[in-house]
Amino acid sequence: MMNFEGLDPGLGEYAPGLHGGLEPGLDSSMDPRLDPALLQGVELDPDALAVPVSESMHIVEGMYSELHSMAAEVGIPVTATHFDLQEELLWMGNHRGHASSFFGPTMGRYSSFQVHMTDDIRHIQSMDTGVLFLTKNNLKCLTRGGLIMFDYPMEEGANMHSLILTDNNTLLMGGLQNYVAELDLTTVQETQKFTVEVPGVAIMKQSNRFFFCGHTSGKVSLRDLRTFKMEHEFDAFSGSLSDFDVHGNLLAACGFSSRGLNGLSCDRFLMVYDLRMMRAITPMQVHVDPLFLRFIPTYTSRLAIISQTGQCQFCEPTGLASLADIFHVNTVGQLLMSFDVSSSKQALSFGDSGGCVHLWSSAPEVSFNSYSRETELALPCLVDSLPQLDWNHELMPLSLLPMPLTSTEPLLSDWPTSLITPSPRRAPLVDPEILRTMKTVGFIGYAPNPRTRPRNQVPYKIKDIELEYDSYNQVPESPIGRDEEPHLYMVPKKYRKVTIKYSKLGLEDFDFKHYNRTLFAGLEPHIPNAYCNCMIQVLYFLEPVRYLVQNHLCQKEFCLACELGFLFHMLDLSRGDPCQASNFLRAFRTIPEASALGLILADSDEQTGKARLGRLIQSWNRFILAQLHQETLEQEGPQAYRGASSSTLGSSGESVIGRLFGCEVENSSLCRCGKETVRSSLTLLFTMHYPEQRSPDKTIEEYDFAEILKKSICLEQSTQAWCDNCEKYQPTVQTRNIRCLPDVLVINCEVNSTKEAEFWKAQTEYAYSKALKKEAAEPPKPKEPLPTEWCLEEELCSVEGLTFDTQAEDMRHVWIPLSLKMCISKSQGLEVSSLSEGEELTESEEAEGASVFDLVVTVSHIQDARTGGNLVAHIKVGETYHQRKEGVTHQQWYLFNDFLIEPIDKAESAQFDVNWKVPAVLYYVKRNYNAKYDLRIKNPIDASVLLTEASLARKQRKSHATFIPLMVSEMPQAADLVGLDAEFVTLNQEEAELRSDGTKSTIKPSQMSVARITCVRGQGTNEGVPFIDDYISTQEQVVDYLTQYSGIKPGDLDAKISSKHLTTLKSTYLKLRFLIDTGVRFVGHGLQKDFRVINLMVPKEQVIDTVYLFHMPRKRMISLRFLAWYFLDLNIQSETHDSIEDARTALQLYRKYVELSHNGGQEEFRKVLKALYEKGRKLDWKVPDIDSADGQGSPKSTAVFPSVMGL
Repeated sequence: MMNFEGLDPGLGEYAPGLHGGLEPGLDSSMDPRLDPALLQGVELDPDALAVPVSESMHIVEGMYSELHSMAAEVGIPVTATHFDLQEELLWMGNHRGHASSFFGPTMGRYSSFQVHMTDDIRHIQSMDTGVLFLTKNNLKCLTRGGLIMFDYPMEEGANMHSLILTDNNTLLMGGLQNYVAELDLTTVQETQKFTVEVPGVAIMKQSNRFFFCGHTSGKVSLRDLRTFKMEHEFDAFSGSLSDFDVHGNLLAACGFSSRGLNGLSCDRFLMVYDLRMMRAITPMQVHVDPLFLRFIPTYTSRLAIISQTGQCQFCEPTGLASLADIFHVNTVGQLLMSFDVSSSKQALSFGDSGGCVHLWSSAPEVSFNSYSRETELALPCLVDSLPQLDWNHELMPLSLLPMPLTSTEPLLSDWPTSLITPSPRRAPLVDPEILRTMKTVGFIGYAPNPRTRPRNQVPYKIKDIELEYDSYNQVPESPIGRDEEPHLYMVPKKYRKVTIKYSKLGLEDFDFKHYNRTLFAGLEPHIPNAYCNCMIQVLYFLEPVRYLVQNHLCQKEFCLACELGFLFHMLDLSRGDPCQASNFLRAFRTIPEASALGLILADSDEQTGKARLGRLIQSWNRFILAQLHQETLEQEGPQAYRGASSSTLGSSGESVIGRLFGCEVENSSLCRCGKETVRSSLTLLFTMHYPEQRSPDKTIEEYDFAEILKKSICLEQSTQAWCDNCEKYQPTVQTRNIRCLPDVLVINCEVNSTKEAEFWKAQTEYAYSKALKKEAAEPPKPKEPLPTEWCLEEELCSVEGLTFDTQAEDMRHVWIPLSLKMCISKSQGLEVSSLSEGEELTESEEAEGASVFDLVVTVSHIQDARTGGNLVAHIKVGETYHQRKEGVTHQQWYLFNDFLIEPIDKAESAQFDVNWKVPAVLYYVKRNYNAKYDLRIKNPIDASVLLTEASLARKQRKSHATFIPLMVSEMPQAADLVGLDAEFVTLNQEEAELRSDGTKSTIKPSQMSVARITCVRGQGTNEGVPFIDDYISTQEQVVDYLTQYSGIKPGDLDAKISSKHLTTLKSTYLKLRFLIDTGVRFVGHGLQKDFRVINLMVPKEQVIDTVYLFHMPRKRMISLRFLAWYFLDLNIQSETHDSIEDARTALQLYRKYVELSHNGGQEEFRKVLKALYEKGRKLDWKVPDIDSADGQGSPKSTAVFPSVMGL
């Protein structure tokens, strides 16, 4: 409330003449200045002094009458009263810093405690968790029981009078100083100070439009809710302000007027202001001297006006006051010091200078709040006593009778100590992965959820825990060295599943270079069915396949060969940045054969690790080779893409895939009747078959890999088959022989069970023991240093294990040879043998048609229970790839683990520790096989893709066309400008979790799909006219059309009902690819995200992004709408987004940027940017109304920087 010291000098002194001495019989601990008149008819109680209400007193419904009075501390003035906003409590604070609370309408004492030792309590405010008490220079928060939550001292010289909660965690405090302080209740820190022009903020109120500050000078200022800047000011009284209140569009104030030398006098006219027109209306005369006033809106907006002597008058703020509406608070001669109204408007409280609190009510059953929570009351004291026993009751248990222990014999209930010792259940061990990845802040550790068990569920396995308890202390406390602990984590770090950590900026601040220091491109793993990333890399690094698919182009909407060609083109352009196979996988999901083979995974299977990835990738390997073989065979003939030049790779009637991987095999089936059937076919890969173990002791015999491979290729097995001669199914012996050797030998390892894994493990142990014996018999060879061609930025090549000498230790877990010698002889058929390093074919072997096959690819299934497992590939990258990317000529093995790429030793590529690294796919290639193939890329995309094409939409009419296709004379040239914008829809929502520290972690980002692509001309007479405005048809379910941001409505992408120019994604993709290959420069806003969702890789020199042109370092990005308003005086995106409008605006902004930077210079342009950010902060980056008259027009109309904008 107000500072009354300057209003009534006698009030603050409490002169003895006003408060007589106490009677001798009263307790001397009471205040000696207590007025005896206060005690007339009052019965003193040790806990409280209650003023009883007469039994004949009747409370009339709707009329306020006194319900109860209570003296908390007799003679100590009550300086603040407050109705609790959460519970049925009435709070009071007195002149000596003591606070008390009373429960309910009966005012039973609830709590009482000392807030400050000397200063009076000036304001009380209840919160959900506690109660705030404001004194002169201190703010204290206590629980309702009196426990201190925080104590915040003010700076020296502060004289606080009022506070107001602006939200749950922020409050403002004002007083006689020239500032208002803002306090954060979460951190209990002062966040900022707002300087006030008129010192002495003694009262503060808040509405949905303004903060209202009442000043001791008699003024009321209206301030902005966000900046606290003064918007309006009312000069209410010439002397001082006593109180004011706000309701709806009305503000009413009472105060004191200056009477010259006579000082201040209470003004009986209330000032009333209309907040709609910001002017005063007719003052209202009242019949009491107003000290407090409150709006008490029930049926009408009544005003309650309270005088210092206890008179209370109700009146309407726009009507005349009536003497009939006056009642009197019986203060027994004391003066009222505080006043408050409950939130329910049913109760009024008055605090007087004699220490009494008066409760008035308009209803017999009064409630302080509409919905109060239950108040926690103290439990009554229970006296321990023996129960009363009824001897006559038949069911009375005799055990209730206290019996003295007379015998020395032990009781049956007296158990031994070993049985009654508490044995708490031991907590389960903390997952070592959590300990390894944990980051400690203070004494709290944070770690990502390894997802090895259900959230908030801890399964207890007592026996397992007891067995493992002894090794619990072996876990190192420091994260250093944990990776090297074999019993904690068997899988090396580079083989583990990599995940992208998303932040508020998405992928922009994720450091991919940490995982890939080469210039080869990785693939992102977050897309559905991205388990095949490693096999995509395998196909890319086979030169003939890479050239084949980049030369391929057909009319099929979903063609995997076409999509692989587009993806490989992106991998070619990338300089170490990861790509994503989203368009390829989108086409892959539409192939019926892929779904029938179970290759399309559900999201839950990928995340939980339920998919058997080893078996899955082998099926995918078989499927993709067959699919590419079929699609490239179909390329020639009438189905060739419009305008595409025919490729010589597929013109001979057989596909390059067939020539590269195909092997003609002869399958013979011999029945027991002697009839033999022979069929020829083409196979693209072979599957390993392992021998059955027939030894009685179940020991696994030793085999050579070449021997097993030969038996797997020339397979002989017995099975039931139909015999035409016998006309029934008969046991037959089926034999397979090959007629020629493929150029690329593809092997599916089929290590899908424990039985095969044990066989493979035994063979690696046999091979390792052989290598040890061989090394012991030969003198050791010195290791050669590692070539440094692949090292970037002149780094030292000190990676452990990278050598080119095969030693025995390198043969650990190795069974497969790095080279094979294969030959088909007329006498013995297929011959396969291992070839040691450095060994070459003899002339006789070459004459017989023998070939050397080198290992170039191994694909492994990494079995990691903590992450669900993943697939990685070891690929021997050839010289041509290094020449294109790094300008060096050599071969090197690399590990490809999604976007992690790391050079490795060739021995590591053949090592398979089947405990965690299981072989899945092997590729052997014939030495120098590339010479047989035409390795030239003839770009099949030409200008015909930009010509007019029919829309897929049935209802599309020419009158609905929103673009004009390019004429032949308008075909774009290199460095031409093209304005581009794209709109998207959501296919899958974002998946995120809330961490224990309150931060949000994105597990999987939302999956977007492009829905509309617009390109506008950037120069010429038709500049700004669109030549591409394609809506993209989608067969996948759209969960959110994002209409507010994209302008796409349901039905726009449906060919049956759409009236738009609807095309396939592939058709529009080809148009953009042609523009990129031509060398045009794209102008747009936020193009990085657009190209990412479209799945295009555009060279940086061909991208002009206005979001970066008008951006200052370490500042926020600015929206296109704000830039258009600020620089171009355009109001765009007011209701929804339109890609044509956005593309045109981006072009105009680029023209403006060129104009400003060329004519004004960089220094002048920096000033323009600074003014732009200042304006944005002032407007909170919101575009004001263009026609507003408050001076918030764009700088183009207001000339913020005339030195530049006048150009």
